[in-house]
Amino acid sequence: MIDQRAVVQRVWELAEPLATAGGLELFDVQYRPEGGRMVLRLLLDHAEGGRPGCGVTLDELARFSREVGDVLDAHDAIPGAYHLECSSPGLDRPLVRERHFRAAVGERAAVRTREPIGDRRQFHGTIQAVEDGVVVLADPAVGTLRVPLASIEKAHVEYDFARGTARSSARA
Repeated sequence: MIDQRAVVQRVWELAEPLATAGGLELFDVQYRPEGGRMVLRLLLDHAEGGRPGCGVTLDELARFSREVGDVLDAHDAIPGAYHLECSSPGLDRPLVRERHFRAAVGERAAVRTREPIGDRRQFHGTIQAVEDGVVVLADPAVGTLRVPLASIEKAHVEYDFARGTARSSARA
């Protein structure tokens, strides 16, 4: 049995310095079965202070994919066969680290917690602040709540295609 968490951790350790050296930020590492095969997906964007408002290019992703593939193979980091995908985090970008949540203050987000808060684990609202490892989220269905980062299982920005923004109406 493959320890997927251990693989993800090892890939972070090997890929993040490579991304940083190339002026990129490693946003997320995902390793899971899809379509009968193991897929290793690395989400990248320009590092803070890079090309603001410009997404990572296909040429940059292709270059990084070749480089990281070589590094992963040299370290025998992935047991067995896998399919490597390198892509942009997209408009509905995942929120993985505290700095991601800080950058998303004022934006709508979907947040799923590991354990229920009240009687719910799913929340949709505007990120109001990030304070001392706690995300302050204004969810219209339940009001303002404080969610410790450690209790967040999964979160991502909710892009509003009708408005062409992820910003809440309160900040528009």
